[in-house]
Amino acid sequence: MKYIFDVDGTLTPSRQKIDPNFLIFFNSFALANEVYLVTGSDRDKTIEQITHLLYCNCKRVYNCAGNDVYEGDLSVYRNDWTLPTDAAQHLLEELETSRFPVRTGTHIEERPGCINFSILGRGANQTERLVYSDWDSIKEERKGIAERFNDKFPELYAYVGGVTGVDISSKGSDKGQIIRDFPDGDLVFFRSVNGVIRLQLAMDSSVRLDTFTDTWEGTILLNGGDDIIIVITQQN
Repeated sequence: MKYIFDVDGTLTPSRQKIDPNFLIFFNSFALANEVYLVTGSDRDKTIEQITHLLYCNCKRVYNCAGNDVYEGDLSVYRNDWTLPTDAAQHLLEELETSRFPVRTGTHIEERPGCINFSILGRGANQTERLVYSDWDSIKEERKGIAERFNDKFPELYAYVGGVTGVDISSKGSDKGQIIRDFPDGDLVFFRSVNGVIRLQLAMDSSVRLDTFTDTWEGTILLNGGDDIIIVITQQN
């Protein structure tokens, strides 16, 4: 059995450090099982959150939505895609027109294979992040930014990521791309953000995806093909 875990909101609070007691448990779990991590954050941030020891005890870590991949300290894949100039200009226009009043700097953060766009900015403290998250849950600003971006740049893919950001990559380079590394066998995938999981599978491949969260779960049989959109439904 292969176990795939999201990081932010699953193993740790968003962009925060792992609980010390949970770290002891999960380190033992990673040593005894085949554990993989997938996160939108870069390698340095992930190590800051979960410690270098746990990072290396996992079989493989898919940083930057699978665009910067490590096995321990060994880099096994890196996507050097960059955001086109016209797309970057569009995001700056979104920044200018947003009605959220706080700005904390570094609104476009470049990562291997993707970028993270944040109206609030990457310099925000935890209180500011929570204030924006509450505001966005009502205004749905990030959802609107992603939808407008996807309409204007159909060759790219924008989606709500984390607590304050919008993640953008070339199509096929989001977190779903990691499934191509698991053509056969059983997978158990843990994540905290419920809704749409975007997957890409190699032709003629099949996997079983079990998803378990506090209130959501499901088992889906998948056959190989192009992009597959799966909506996980809440259990009563």
